[in-house]
Amino acid sequence: MKKIVMMYGLAAALSLCLAGCKGGASGGQSSNSSTSDAGAGKEASDELYVYNWGEYIDEDVITQFEEETGIRVIYDLFETNEEMYPIIEAGAVTYDVVCPSDYMIQKMVENDLLAEVNFDNVPNISQIDPAYMEMSTAFDPENKYSVPYCWGTVGILYNTKRLEELDVAPPTKWADLWDEKLSGEILMQDSVRDAFMVALKKDGFSMNSTDTGELEQARQALVDQKPLVQAYVIDQVRDKMIGGEAAVGVIYSGEMLYIQEEVANLGLDYTLEYVLPEEGTNLWLDCWVIPKNAKNKENAEKWMDFLCRPEIAKANFEYITYPTPNKGAFDLLDEELQNNKSVFPDIASLVNCEVFRYLGDEVDSVYNDLWKEVKSN
Repeated sequence: MKKIVMMYGLAAALSLCLAGCKGGASGGQSSNSSTSDAGAGKEASDELYVYNWGEYIDEDVITQFEEETGIRVIYDLFETNEEMYPIIEAGAVTYDVVCPSDYMIQKMVENDLLAEVNFDNVPNISQIDPAYMEMSTAFDPENKYSVPYCWGTVGILYNTKRLEELDVAPPTKWADLWDEKLSGEILMQDSVRDAFMVALKKDGFSMNSTDTGELEQARQALVDQKPLVQAYVIDQVRDKMIGGEAAVGVIYSGEMLYIQEEVANLGLDYTLEYVLPEEGTNLWLDCWVIPKNAKNKENAEKWMDFLCRPEIAKANFEYITYPTPNKGAFDLLDEELQNNKSVFPDIASLVNCEVFRYLGDEVDSVYNDLWKEVKSN
């Protein structure tokens, strides 16, 4: 969702084909090229099959886990929740631990695809701030299936100098993205739920709306906005904004630390600021879960526990720059980072924010059809 995604799709697809009915995983990133034992049905092994987003872990952390535990990590990548889900659902490829987003975890729970975590094997769960455990009850009501990994918000990134040249005030709300002075200056997320979130929130509706009238109103709003949009993109928002190619862009908060560092390093004559719109936004959470058909469940729980260790969570944060829900890791950061509200907003003060929910296949189809109408209009 909200990730710095590398284009590993073809490699991942090839690796899945090779694994096939053997029920194992291969390819992606692996510390060892041999996968002959993948999915062989062993009761226990010294292997762990991990399925994660691209660029979403420090590779040194994987190496350290292997060295400490003697468990060999076989690591595959996916680009979207929607790419990941059918792989887990089909069960032909057996992964031991996966990192989906909030609404997709809900879908996996409802469709009986996940195993309950034995938290006796994850004592470092105590390092996760209770606020994020509470947040996760929106999609995992009893905190049985998931271990929080990264979180963030979706907001508006804006170029101060470019807005001044356009005689446009800094944005404070989603509705500002319909300002005709911004024609050709807006970068929108090329994502059905994110795009509709912007339009729904603009008009005071829930981003999880299933109301036909509200969805139609949001569709029309996006159609009306489209002539102002420079491009519908995902990861390119960051680089286009750093390059001064647009005035405003919808972006994930996890990009902000990288953006701030790049702007400083390049000595640009403008600043890029991040704002959470006053109508509210998406508050998202990615978590580790264990598929029900995992062959190495205890190894998966060791992995979860290891990643909850404060110094490990800190190393991951410094590598991927997405906010950590780990309070021990947060305490290890310097004061300047802790006080960087673009990266670590005070979640207790966030107003009208929601977590995406799985709305059911029928409603998903409605959203997808409406989005196709927007894109083809």
